[in-house]
Amino acid sequence: MRLTAIIPCYNEEAVLHIFYREMQHIMASMQEVDFELIFVNDGSKDKTLSVLKELASKDNSVKYLSFSRNFGKEAAIYAGLKYSGGDLTVIMDADLQDPPSMLPEMYRAVVEEGYDSVATRRVNRKGEPPIRSFFARRFYRIMNRISKADIVDGARDFRMMNRAFVDALLSMGEYNRFSKGLFGWVGFQTKWLEYENVERAAGETKWSFWKLFLYSIDGIVAFSTLPLSISAVLGVMMCVVAVFAILFIIARQLLYGGSAFGWPSMVCIIIFIGGIQLFCMGILGSYLAKTYLEVKKRPIYILKETNADLRYGEEK
Repeated sequence: MRLTAIIPCYNEEAVLHIFYREMQHIMASMQEVDFELIFVNDGSKDKTLSVLKELASKDNSVKYLSFSRNFGKEAAIYAGLKYSGGDLTVIMDADLQDPPSMLPEMYRAVVEEGYDSVATRRVNRKGEPPIRSFFARRFYRIMNRISKADIVDGARDFRMMNRAFVDALLSMGEYNRFSKGLFGWVGFQTKWLEYENVERAAGETKWSFWKLFLYSIDGIVAFSTLPLSISAVLGVMMCVVAVFAILFIIARQLLYGGSAFGWPSMVCIIIFIGGIQLFCMGILGSYLAKTYLEVKKRPIYILKETNADLRYGEEK
């Protein structure tokens, strides 16, 4: 049985040797498995690529893909899947927040228990800023209410999959990718494993609150059209409110006289309606922007150099 581990890397120079040592322990304990480690250098600005080349020169199981620039974690995951040659594939971070010690249990769940994939979720967010944890939980709740994708609260990209699951993911060549939603959308039988949150072994997180916010918007736009419906409903509601407001002003003018004047109230109404219009236009603009990126058919990533062989389809 061959197991491919895909490890997206962006400025992970400080942690790569630590991660590799941990993986060596796991690889030694799972002697029945032939491991392949695919590190995806996502345009790092530090010495990540140099470290990967050093590891690859000492260990034939280490492969690396190096992008021409930073394309994002989603592109790195997709590239890793295309180069994965294993019967099983696992996606994990290099910062050890995805504990390698869980790999034997994940392996048994797929091979012995017959699951198509084994996914992981954190039961707490110890070490994270409270405001970040609050909005993360709200995001998962909103996503499950407005989309058909099954996204579990606290879900990580740390997941082991069989070949059929990987092929299903690769069959969706969309440019705007949101892996957590794609995992749920393709279906298959999945087992969930829970674990306590683990802080980074070294280095700093690359996910600021703003980046996570933009990522959440990508997820909502990619897997739900409900915001479009909300904008339409808001438009109808504002029309109804405007009609009642006009009738009220006319009635008050007829009863009391001189009450239909006053620029402050008019300005407030104009600003309010204008705000609703801009909000709806913003929603439409988000969907239009995603469509624009899709129809251009640009490659999801550009590979600069690698020591791995392509396993799935043509390079793109």
